Amino acid sequence: MKRILPAALLPLALVLAAGCDGQGGGDASQANAAKGEITIWLSNNPEELAWGKAMVEQWNGAHADQKITAQEIPAGKTSEEVIGAAITAGNAPCLIFNTSPAAVPGFQKQGGLVPLDTFDGAAKYISDRTGTTAEQYKSPDGKFYQLPWKSNPVMIFYNKDLFAKAGLDPEKPALSTYDDFLAAARKIKSSGAAPAAIYPAPSSEFFQPWFDFYPLFAAETGGKQLVDNGKAQFNSPEGQKVAAFWKTLYDEGLAPKEAYNGDSFADQKAAMAIVGPWAISVYGSKVKWGAVPVPTSTAKPAEQIKTFSDAKNVAMYSACKNRATAWEVMKFATSKEQDGELLNKTGQMPLRTDLQAAYPDYFTKNPAYTQFAAQAGRTVEVPNVPNSVAIWQTFRDAYSQSVIFGKQPVNDAFAGAESKVNQLASGS
Repeated sequence: MKRILPAALLPLALVLAAGCDGQGGGDASQANAAKGEITIWLSNNPEELAWGKAMVEQWNGAHADQKITAQEIPAGKTSEEVIGAAITAGNAPCLIFNTSPAAVPGFQKQGGLVPLDTFDGAAKYISDRTGTTAEQYKSPDGKFYQLPWKSNPVMIFYNKDLFAKAGLDPEKPALSTYDDFLAAARKIKSSGAAPAAIYPAPSSEFFQPWFDFYPLFAAETGGKQLVDNGKAQFNSPEGQKVAAFWKTLYDEGLAPKEAYNGDSFADQKAAMAIVGPWAISVYGSKVKWGAVPVPTSTAKPAEQIKTFSDAKNVAMYSACKNRATAWEVMKFATSKEQDGELLNKTGQMPLRTDLQAAYPDYFTKNPAYTQFAAQAGRTVEVPNVPNSVAIWQTFRDAYSQSVIFGKQPVNDAFAGAESKVNQLASGS
């Protein structure tokens, strides 16, 4: 599945455009009440496209005067750069079904997003559908600039055949503690079952912590975000434990420091991976896999473990002229019926309360997804804070220098990053 990457360092033009709303107050009020045709952008993921096209066809069949025109997000270096440029140009679509939560603060600063709270009942609709998890998606001003849509709660996937080859239990592997995980990793490597125990990308992109450090940090802390109340949280005893765990994997060669051109898990170069339920359809026929929660230092029970959500959401963009229709489409596309269709077509988890009770037939027919549905109720999102991307890049740089490549002591690297992140989170 192609990831829609959050706003990489946007071009200078986007920064200069920050704060420029596409419409003035009067125009915005008029647009909020207007109905008519709208354009939406969808991810290029084939399963999501199939869902989107079917959703649009169903809506258009009942709304001849408010038709949706759908297209894939245009190609570009990253989708978020394309979106940022569209905001600046004033030609963004009404809705984008794949807005990264990490990009929302930047898009909001550009004046590119419509606060959904301006529509009657919107905040209640979002909270009723998503439950308490919705609070993580509010902006610092208390408003929703994104509708929580779907998540891919990450877990540890493991290759049963490679585990058996290494002399590990392929059905109930001991992976719940750091010590257990490291012991299994050493057996995988020493037995020659696979070149690597686990192979997260060692590259420097700001989003990479979401698939190594952050899920384990969320689990170890019981659900803390990287930043809380404007202060970095990672330079803590829990953060140091997570860093020490990963550093051991790198120091012992259990996780390689070189980039891999491909999918190391699918290619059986690594016996484990940190991924979400989207991977089930990808790996299903290639790998005999199992999945367990990410480890903690003390083997927390599975039902207590939190992890990174890897969510993508729906946002309304300020260039939209027919916002009343756009809001109705947002509700239609996230209705119980459409969430069920999304689940059926993609295996991704709608950000909806009590998924298993909402779609019992699906989970009876697809038991492999059940544990991900349970995990979907225990997820941690990226913090919605100013300078979000710069904060993640600052952390990644410190992590890479210390944990992956050992060029600086972890304590020193994390302390330096903590100071910089606190400054960035303050909005300066």
